[in-house]
Formats: sequence, C-alpha cells, structure tokens
Amino acid sequence: MKIALFIPELFLLLASLVTFFLTLGEDEGRRAKGFATLAAAVNLGLCVAALGAEGSLFFDAYRITFYSQLFKVLIAAGLCIVLFFGRDIKGIRAAVRSEYYLFLLLSTLGLIMLVSAAELLTLFVALELSSYSLYLMVAMRDEEGGCRIQMEAAVKYILFGVVATGFMLFGMSYLFGLTGTTYLDQLVTALQQIGPTPAAVVGVGMVLGGLFFKLGVVPFHFWLPDVYQGAANDTTAFIASVPKIGAVAILIRIAILAQPSGESLALALMICSVASMFYGNLIALVQKDIKRMLAFSGMAHGGYVLLGVITMKAEGFATSIYYIGGYMLMSLACFLVISKVSRRGENLEVSDLTGLYQRAPLLAFTLAVGMFGMAGIPPFVGFMGKFMLLFGALQEGYLTLVILAALNTAISIFYYLSVVRVSYCSDPEGRPAIEVDGLTRLVSVALVLVIIVMGVMPQQVLAVASRALQTIM
Repeated sequence: MKIALFIPELFLLLASLVTFFLTLGEDEGRRAKGFATLAAAVNLGLCVAALGAEGSLFFDAYRITFYSQLFKVLIAAGLCIVLFFGRDIKGIRAAVRSEYYLFLLLSTLGLIMLVSAAELLTLFVALELSSYSLYLMVAMRDEEGGCRIQMEAAVKYILFGVVATGFMLFGMSYLFGLTGTTYLDQLVTALQQIGPTPAAVVGVGMVLGGLFFKLGVVPFHFWLPDVYQGAANDTTAFIASVPKIGAVAILIRIAILAQPSGESLALALMICSVASMFYGNLIALVQKDIKRMLAFSGMAHGGYVLLGVITMKAEGFATSIYYIGGYMLMSLACFLVISKVSRRGENLEVSDLTGLYQRAPLLAFTLAVGMFGMAGIPPFVGFMGKFMLLFGALQEGYLTLVILAALNTAISIFYYLSVVRVSYCSDPEGRPAIEVDGLTRLVSVALVLVIIVMGVMPQQVLAVASRALQTIM
C-alpha cells in the first residue's frame, strides 16, 4: 500500500494534532513536553524503519527514495536531541509552552516533507510549513527583565522570510512560464533545452534564494545573528542545525538535475561560498555573545557545505551530506552546553563560560569537542569533513577557492579556541557549579562519541551518502 510510504509524515501530523489538544489544558507544557519527546523518539524509529522504502505519492509530486529517507533520519535525530536537552525547555513563556511543542513538531513535519518534494509547489508548501512555525517559536521566548529582544528578532525573521518567500514564488512563476511544468526533473530538462536565457537565470536565482535563506549564506544572512540572539537557547539550537539539513537536501537535488551544464550554478555557489566564509568568520572574531558568534560561524559553515556542491560530482555531494550531518551534531553539542549553563534561559557571553571545566567537567569537554570539531581540528568530524571538501574542490581545479577556504579555516580557529581557553584556562571566579542530570550526561556522551566516530571512520558515512545519491542521480 502506498500509504505506508507516508507513515513518518502521518505520525508527525497525528502527534501534532494530539499536541494541539494538549494545549487546551493548563499544565505549563509538562504533558506536551513529555508527549512531544515520546513522539520524536517514535518518529525517529519510524524514519529508520522506512529507510528502504521507495515509491511516489500525489501524482509523483512526492517521492520516497533512500536519499529522502536518509535526510528524514537526520532531521528526526536533530529533533530528538533538542527535546532531550533537559526535562523542560527554559526561556519559553509558561503560558505558551504547550503551543511551543506543537509548532516544533509542525516545523519538523515541514522539513521531513521538504526532502521528499519533487515539485515546486510541494516544495514551497513544505518550506512554509516549517518556516512559519519557526517564526512563532522565536516570539515565544520569555521576557528577561522587561527585555523584548525576542519580538524584534521574530519580526526581523518573518519580514526577511516573507521577502525570501516572495522572491521564491516570483522565480517559480518565471520557471513555470518558461517550461510549462513545476516538476523538478521535467523543469530542469526543459531549461537545458531553452538555454541560459535571462528569464531562466533570474527564475533559478530567485528559487535558490529561498534555499540560501534557510542555509544562512551571504547575501541571505541578515536575519541570522539577531534571530540567534533573540530566540530562546533551545529554539536557536533547532534553527541553527535542523532546517539546514532540509536546505542542503533540496540544493543537492537541484544541482544534480542541473547537470551536465551546471557552470552558471557552480559560479553562483562559488561566489556565495567565498562571501559567506569571509563575512562569517571575520565578524565572528569580535563577538562577545556566544550565540551571535555561532550565528556568524554558521554562515561560514554554510559556505563550506557549498564547496561540495560546487564540484557537481557525486563525491562532492556525498561529502556535503557528511559535513552537514556532522555540523548538526557539533552545533547541537555547543547549544546543549549553552542551555545547561544558562540557568534561566538567558543569553550567555563567552566570559560566562569562565572556569567551566571545574563547574561542570562533562559540559566543558562536550563544548571543547564541539568547538574543536567546528574549527577543523582532528580527530573530529569537522576536520575530516573540511579536508574532504577541500580535496574534492582541488581535484576539480578550484585551487583559488581551496586556498581561500583554507585561509578561513585558519581564521576560525582563533575564536573557537578562545571559547575553549576561557572554559579550561581560567578559574571559576566564584561562579557556582552546574548540576548535570542523567539525561544531559547521556546526550553529551552520545554526541561526543558520534562526533569522534564520524571523524575517525568517515568511509561508512560516505558510503551511505553515496548509496542515497545513487537513487536520485
């Protein structure tokens, strides 16, 4: 039965409906949190069980392949990790905590649908379902001492998001007018026959703008630092990691369909990659707020991911999948520490991590692993990911691009290691010890182990990614 192909999506939809009914109570989100955590764990199991499923739904607008199912597992895993951060999500207003979990599940549902979208309108609906849930989640942050920075962040997020949506829809109308179809495979084939006309270039550029907005690369990055800073810590953890998985999945799909004449796309990606790396790393150097630092760092990592897509080769695509999966884990490891050090959900400056190795040794080690990984230091997944991305680009003749990326890696080491230095090379200065519950210990150890194992044994992950790519190439 074809309905079996849609089980993970149906389950999340049903879980969201149940969570909606839980919002009618007044338990400050306790039941909703417990149910959402259970639903996330079950959904992860369903996504893993459905890895081998293949087929299509809704007149081929929704396609189930090993490629889409692999990304669904990554997205479901990211949701689980965020919900496992602790017994309760700090920094969310008590009156809307149940609604918060509802929108968290709906956003994940949109992302899971996004990676199976094989048609422009299906892609658009899935993207907006995820995006509008995130807009609302940002505004649900508790007020800190009368500060309403979360409202400013939410307004900026939705305004930039609506503009990106408008550009994306306008680009889709161009593409449909030129080709007479909204199916991605038919559309790209028709565009290759038409050639690089101005209307086609504008249409493709506008559609890619919507994906670049999710990935946070220059010039679609303006929302990133303010939203990271304004949202609650756990919300920022989700925004910083999980939506980027969906954006990379669709970007790779479009790049594959654009072959063999993808020179224009590669050039556009190259410009965005270099601009994102330099802008993100240079601005991150002077940040004091750790979430703003990670926001600009995220821009740079978006540029690194594009290095694999630029090659227009299966090996490069597989490396991009490997890297974005590793980045999700490294980012969540850092935000787990931020969430635990922040007692009331307030924002942290780098100085607030002073003496962390004495206050909470496991959290300090988890933070160090995350920061070392993102800096590209062996034996963590970030090092191997960057090495393979640079090597793949060098094999395709992008020597200048590789030199610029290597230079950016050197720049980023300074601010990543400065965080580790503050955590390990200074005394607590009277700051209290941090209690770490059993669940946090379990998640911390699991993240550290996976980050190290992926860095030491990348071949297995790359083999899975390559197998997934074979189903859509």
